[in-house]
Amino acid sequence: MRVLAVTHPVFEQHDAGWGHPERPQRVVAALEGVRNAPVQVEEATAPQVERGLLEKVHDPAYVDYIERFCAAGGGRLDPDTAAVPASWEAAIRAAGAGPMAVERLQEGSADLAFLSVRPPGHHARPGLAMGFCLFNSVAVTAALLLEQGNRVVIMDWDVHHGNATEEMFQHEEDLLYISTHQYPFYPGTGGIVDMTAHPGARTTLDLPFPVGAAGDVYRAAFHDPILPVAARFEPDWLLISAGYDAHADDPLAGLRLLPSDYAFMARNLVGLVKPGRTICFLEGGYDPDAITASVTATLAGAAGLVVPGEDRRFRSSKLAYATLERVRREAARAWDLGEC
Repeated sequence: MRVLAVTHPVFEQHDAGWGHPERPQRVVAALEGVRNAPVQVEEATAPQVERGLLEKVHDPAYVDYIERFCAAGGGRLDPDTAAVPASWEAAIRAAGAGPMAVERLQEGSADLAFLSVRPPGHHARPGLAMGFCLFNSVAVTAALLLEQGNRVVIMDWDVHHGNATEEMFQHEEDLLYISTHQYPFYPGTGGIVDMTAHPGARTTLDLPFPVGAAGDVYRAAFHDPILPVAARFEPDWLLISAGYDAHADDPLAGLRLLPSDYAFMARNLVGLVKPGRTICFLEGGYDPDAITASVTATLAGAAGLVVPGEDRRFRSSKLAYATLERVRREAARAWDLGEC
């Protein structure tokens, strides 16, 4: 499999402050994971995003504010989110990586793109930075693809619910947002709802798992309802918000995925679209070794390969499976899947 790996040195210059978990080593670890994968890798430099593309999902006044804030020296945007002068270029190149990947994949130069970028993006709202995020990179790319007339699935397997991505597209009929995440947990959204009454009915599938949920319940969730719902949607493109903080070794969260679980998810997801129509965006993940191993496993899985440890999994609680059953019932109602 041919992988386009997109990154830039400026991603290591975005500095959230001493002791902050969203640190430069994360993007280095992700790129190491790409290079270790048993795939053919071509590396490319992330360009700056076109202002017009950025403003498809962010308020122009907010974009101006972030540019001025960084130029003035930066500081704290909220208790969790910080910026320095280099953060502006990092953020606009993180947002520009996806559109460039779309162009390269449409040219046929790779089967999949992996974007080793930071800061992450899925919490960045149209006019608000939050959760370590300045601009919503996956949303920028999704907006571009929608403008081109495509149907898009966003699979967000970060441990945190991608509140901003869901908010931006909940009324968009040609985009399906799917999120597996720890709940209750930051940012407090993404709980089980009546999907037939949800503002994003038939465009949103949230799977909020309790602390301790592991790969066994994730695999069951992919069997039903994730893959049936995604396949019925018939997407042209798959965008993965690839956070690795659901890994068992992550210091910020309480789920228990292993690299083999990321391989399983990637292996099953890429078949939803044609080769050359999948882009992975680095989101969270705060243990560098876990990031490296999980990125390697993600690409190996996407290539159809079995990775070491495929038979090693933690066991999830009865509560995790009860949560899944509740989601299945709601999904069956919303998508006419039949009772599970």
